[in-house]
Amino acid sequence: MTDSRFNVRFDAGQADCRWQKAWEEVRCFEADSTSDKPKSYVLEMFPYPSGRIHIGHVRNYTMGDVLARYKAMRGHEVLHPMGWDAFGMPAENAAMEKGVHPAGWTYDNIATMKGQLKQLGFALDWSREFATCDPEYYGHEQALFLDLYEAGLVYRRTSAVNWDPVDQTVLANEQVVDGRGWRSGALVEKRNLNQWFLKITHFAQDLLDGLGDLEGWPEKVRLMQENWIGKSTGLQFAFDLSNGEKLDVYTTRPDTIFGASFVAVAADHPLAQGVADGNAEAQAFIEKCREGGTTAAELETAEKLGFDTGITAKHPFSGADLPVYIANFVLMDYGTGAIMAVPGHDQRDFDFATKYGLPITRVIAANADEADAPLTEAEAGDGVCVNSDFLNGVSVADAKAEVIKRIEAAGSGEGKTVWRLRDWGVSRQRYWGTPIPFVHCGACGVVPVPKDQLPVKLPEDVDFSTPGNPLLRHPTWKHVDCPKCGGKAERETDTLDTFVNSSWYFLRFASQPADKPFDAAEVAQWMPVEQYIGGIEHAILHLLYARFWTRALAHCGLVDVQEPFASLFTQGMVTHETYSRKDGARETYFTPAEVDRSSDGAVLKADGEAVDIGKVIKMSKSKKNVVDPEDIIADYGADAVRWFMLSDSPPERDLPWSEAGIEGCGRFVQRLWRLFGQIGAGGAGADANQDVALERRLHQTIAAMAEDFEALAFNKAVARIYELTSAIEKAEYSASRSEAIRKLQLLVAPMMPHLAEEAWAINTHGQFGLIAEAAWPDVDEAMLVEDEVTIAVQHKGKLRDTLTVAKGLPKEELEALALSSEKVQRSIDGAEVRKVIVVPDRLVNIVT
Repeated sequence: MTDSRFNVRFDAGQADCRWQKAWEEVRCFEADSTSDKPKSYVLEMFPYPSGRIHIGHVRNYTMGDVLARYKAMRGHEVLHPMGWDAFGMPAENAAMEKGVHPAGWTYDNIATMKGQLKQLGFALDWSREFATCDPEYYGHEQALFLDLYEAGLVYRRTSAVNWDPVDQTVLANEQVVDGRGWRSGALVEKRNLNQWFLKITHFAQDLLDGLGDLEGWPEKVRLMQENWIGKSTGLQFAFDLSNGEKLDVYTTRPDTIFGASFVAVAADHPLAQGVADGNAEAQAFIEKCREGGTTAAELETAEKLGFDTGITAKHPFSGADLPVYIANFVLMDYGTGAIMAVPGHDQRDFDFATKYGLPITRVIAANADEADAPLTEAEAGDGVCVNSDFLNGVSVADAKAEVIKRIEAAGSGEGKTVWRLRDWGVSRQRYWGTPIPFVHCGACGVVPVPKDQLPVKLPEDVDFSTPGNPLLRHPTWKHVDCPKCGGKAERETDTLDTFVNSSWYFLRFASQPADKPFDAAEVAQWMPVEQYIGGIEHAILHLLYARFWTRALAHCGLVDVQEPFASLFTQGMVTHETYSRKDGARETYFTPAEVDRSSDGAVLKADGEAVDIGKVIKMSKSKKNVVDPEDIIADYGADAVRWFMLSDSPPERDLPWSEAGIEGCGRFVQRLWRLFGQIGAGGAGADANQDVALERRLHQTIAAMAEDFEALAFNKAVARIYELTSAIEKAEYSASRSEAIRKLQLLVAPMMPHLAEEAWAINTHGQFGLIAEAAWPDVDEAMLVEDEVTIAVQHKGKLRDTLTVAKGLPKEELEALALSSEKVQRSIDGAEVRKVIVVPDRLVNIVT
């Protein structure tokens, strides 16, 4: 008999709170490192505490949560932690704009976002929570930094940096957009500063080789990292210059050396600096170069500009004098900062040569007959050498080897491997970051802070009224005694790049002793992370730095793992259309909550006037096309929100948010609730009346969903639940039907945990504990074998009937059954049957 509680609507608000409290009380999701169960470490990239979570966060964490809950049901001890990537410029910007302390702003945001995450019922081990701005965390980070320093993996040197004059800090190349700071929008300057570096290049080959073993990573991400590491083999040699000096250049295409028509150096190259001394025009050009983009991608698309130095370089084989330019598209931090330019076979060189009227010669062609074919753009293809003296007719590969051989014999260069990867500059001139644990002593030089004096804590009494690093201006904090000689010294006032914080946090989640960053033996219980989930935007920096940091710690003997993440999944974004109005050049955006949307358009609720509907794009605070999860949870409950996140779109693709979609998910929650109340309804029935087809569908669903969860194919699992639900609803009341409903509760539990928990408690009368701690249903392998098939019967090219028959039925019997069908006989209408074509287990085609 149906329990009366199923006769009313499922009250998501009450159920969500009740079961979240129940899980917390029994510490349901706390991981036990001493457990003898197989270990599963599921981790989503931890969030920055910006103020509120958004729907994009919800999608990311729902995916990880479903996998974590499923793994627990399969008997695994699951580590599924949560923390906060809490250092960075937004907190300092808030301090300057709102007059608040970065710590207060950050911890207030953490409290808000934690509450929002809890509303969604995520199976998170909150006992391991930390923020990277906690002194306990960054104190351990300082200790690890000192370990790397002692191992020779940390050093200090003067280098040219991108300087944001407004934020008063160094920017990575990737943080400079169109020559401006990514946050401030200020024109970036080039400065020479003493900086701290991590020696990531020491592991360049290992990081590259390791990509081949990451079979659980998307190919796209591995390729992006391979390109970023950028291993290339080529030739480094010296041009003799007309001013009596030599100029080292590096080229990956020595086979094209006879196509060189000019030489170019970066604006920061010593040769350029020498030319600029006393030459105002050259100096002005160099300054203009410094205002431009700094990334390879930006330089690729920027207009190619140059300054003729008046110096020439002697070609090593032809003896021709090649003009030497300072060029805005040459990078100082790749190769030697100088290039041999071959316009016929490099598009940047082609554009430059076209602009300045320099020769463009084809030196590679498909065959010798095309030696004089005109070039309308650079051609980078393979072939044979032409117009190249002793290389004519030689293949590209052989020509490379021959040129390297001759240059080496002449003693003017050598074959060389170079890397695009550069050592990681980790110094940042800001307050809200990990203090770098060194002091500067006039007598002893740079001295590490002893570990027993860690953490070096940030001072709380700081002033943000003036741009720049408050640590530099602090009246007392930086003044200390030298740990080595006891004399007066000053603390290092730079703080670490926040990417350092996220390069080892997964280790601290796995092990949290008070006296050290982690325990190696406990880390070994969990690492590597079995499944890591996060956005493709982190494919390079975060993921590469985490791989490096793990290797560096292994190099120091602190861990026994090389790769931090066994499998990586990059989820798609949640998208929404934008709403805005233009007032002249100014465009004002509105949130979806401020707008009434209909098939006729959209109007602003405040005034009833129309607003413009923009494209469906990634949710963005600046465009205000964000949906607040709290509002949706309040209306539909956590499970409907979770279900929407998993439905329709494959998880690696973008998911468009829609009101109709979430409404449909809310209706399905209620539909399941009604179905869960039908266990035992209508009587148990007899075993002989069990619905074998329903049993088969149930066990096929159990098996297929297990595969879907393992593959993170959540949209497929959702589709199977819809199919099974429909099949159960259509089935006659029986013991098989009731059993299918019982199992359905378990199948939806990872995705709709509150609904499943509520129904489970009622239907089991609380005798079997929490469904969150229940086992995944067993599969009857015999039920996975189809013993019936559906046969299509065609006549005149159209489907006339279908037959459900035993699998493997002989052709003669299939033919007889098809011809005896009333629908088929009506179609034949007395005509002579000339041929019957039978495809076993699939098709009967009747020809008249």
